[in-house]
Amino acid sequence: MIKGFKEFIMRGNVIDLAVAVVIGAAFTAIVNAAVSSIITPLISVFWKADAAGVPGIPVPDLYGGTVIFPIGELISAIISFLAVAAVVYFVFVYPMNTWKERQARRAGVKEPEDAKLPTEQELLIQIRDLLEKQQTPPRA
Repeated sequence: MIKGFKEFIMRGNVIDLAVAVVIGAAFTAIVNAAVSSIITPLISVFWKADAAGVPGIPVPDLYGGTVIFPIGELISAIISFLAVAAVVYFVFVYPMNTWKERQARRAGVKEPEDAKLPTEQELLIQIRDLLEKQQTPPRA
C-alpha cells in the first residue's frame, strides 16, 4: 500500500498539478489586484451605482410575507467575473498567444493546416477495399 502511494505521488502529472495549483493561487492575487486597482475604478467612472446595494426583488410567499431575492449580489458577482475574465484574457492570454505566434514565425515553424478528416462513408469504403485486397488470392 505504501509503495503504491509512493508511485502515485512520484508521477509527473501529480507534481505538475501541485505546481499548477500553487502558481494559480499566486496568479489569483495578481488578477484580483489588477481588477480592484484598474478595472473597478474604470467601471466607477461610467457607472456610479453599487450593484450590491440593489435591494432585490420582493416576492410574496405562501404565508402572507415577502421573500426578497437579492439580485444585487448576483449582478455584482457577474460584473466581477467578467472583469476578471477580461483582465486575464487581454493582459495575459492574448499577449502570450501573440508572443508564441511571433516566436514560431521566427523559428520557421508553420502552423498545421486544417486537414480534412475523411467522412464515415469514406472510411468504410477504405476498410472494404482493404478487406477485398486481403481476401483476393494472388494471381500466378
